[in-house]
Amino acid sequence: MPPPPAPTPTRRAVSPLDHRLEAVTGHDVDTLWTYRDHGILDEQHAQVVDRHRELAKAQTGVTFYLKLLNRLSNGEFDVDSTLFARIDRTVDQLQEAVAARDAAARRVLAALEPIEAAAAASARDARQLSTDDQAALLAIAGGAKLYEHLLTGRMSVTTAFGTRISHAKLQQLEDAGLVVRDTGHPVHAGQPVALTDAGRAALSAARRSATTQAPKVPARPGASPSTPAQRR
Repeated sequence: MPPPPAPTPTRRAVSPLDHRLEAVTGHDVDTLWTYRDHGILDEQHAQVVDRHRELAKAQTGVTFYLKLLNRLSNGEFDVDSTLFARIDRTVDQLQEAVAARDAAARRVLAALEPIEAAAAASARDARQLSTDDQAALLAIAGGAKLYEHLLTGRMSVTTAFGTRISHAKLQQLEDAGLVVRDTGHPVHAGQPVALTDAGRAALSAARRSATTQAPKVPARPGASPSTPAQRR
């Protein structure tokens, strides 16, 4: 039996804006960073991911100086003028790191808020996604192209992950305004397919709904319905 694969190391620092980035895109931050590395994000989303990386780096600096300050004050070093000077210097460096972190956070917000506004506007008109539609949109979100077979003339969508989506399903999603094709490329060479703002909003809403609707725990056979405790 082959050895189990080594765990994939996390590549990001936690930032206070992670949840907003994940909510508006429908993807976790690690996935978004991977999509950015593969060049499959549009310009607007690529920019916000780049700004988020800057924020993650700045947050790492804050964490470093916090740990250093804790080490200097935990009794490991002699309490003398040298220690006081090191503490003062570390506090100054921590203040600079926090200022850099806050500036990076403002840049993330400046890039993120237009995406949130567009998603909120589109979500008002977003329709309920079927399971098939949601699976197709998730696959297309990672990068996809429409190809026409040179011999048979049949068309289908191939995603970056190797899955295929029928031409009929693509047309259905296009008619609903959830995806769009780049018709500037010939079909035999592959026409890029991407989510529209409405498609991203519908997918994000579907993912939020799936995570917020907790399953009900069935009652045990023969158990009586719970009743409020009687006041004594």
